[in-house]
Amino acid sequence: MSEGNPCLTCGACCAHFRIVLHREELDVSPGGYVPLKLTHQLNEQAFCMQGTDVFPPRCIALEGEVGQAVRCSIYADRPQVCREFNEYELDGSPNPSCFKLRGIVPPQR
Repeated sequence: MSEGNPCLTCGACCAHFRIVLHREELDVSPGGYVPLKLTHQLNEQAFCMQGTDVFPPRCIALEGEVGQAVRCSIYADRPQVCREFNEYELDGSPNPSCFKLRGIVPPQR
């Protein structure tokens, strides 16, 4: 994450969504990277990050104060769904879910 990246201060997605991942992403699976100890098993194949299966949700890997200064303690090993949730989509358009969570109107292209 670079300077100016709202993810360094926001954290709203980490304190809003249930973060579900597949067993193959766990560090106990070949090629996996997400620490098993930070997850909760939902069924044989699905897990979620601890803290995101309760209300209000807050991912166990989120450190800091939402909206002030935050960081993901497992950023390099975060689940694929987290890697894919960005401020902007791959085509450069604003991610409406991200902007809605932050309570701001996305810029027009």
